[in-house]
Amino acid sequence: MDNIIRITKEFKFETSHALSGHDGLCKNVHGHSYKLSVTIIGKPILDLNNPKYGMVMDFSDLKKIINNIIVDPFDHATVLNIKSNKKLVNFMEDEGHKIVKVKYQPTSEMMILDFAERIKSNLPKEVKLHSLILRETGTCYAEWNSSDFEP
Repeated sequence: MDNIIRITKEFKFETSHALSGHDGLCKNVHGHSYKLSVTIIGKPILDLNNPKYGMVMDFSDLKKIINNIIVDPFDHATVLNIKSNKKLVNFMEDEGHKIVKVKYQPTSEMMILDFAERIKSNLPKEVKLHSLILRETGTCYAEWNSSDFEP
């Protein structure tokens, strides 16, 4: 059996950010109720003695990975570019706020690229990251797909 299967798990987290230098309202610190859909691809385990028999990956194992590297660090945090928001980062840290410091403008587009790298480096070798959808609002989202990077 050479069937390739995709499985998807969705995650939710609350995060704020500010887009330094932006020419609109997003230059201000503001928050979103993010929804992240993570799709992995692989072959179901066919070993009858494996407790994960029939699964590409146990959803609970995927949940642990994503919660550890994305949801827990980003939930109820403010994401700020440390290159352009040094004063704001320092002020908020001094006031005891949870800050995620990044070296990029924290747009959905750049965050999803960051998330893709984090996830790819933490998945078991038997599965690959296939795609991500990061919903910033009910009508706005960024999408990452592994096929966009294939030769």
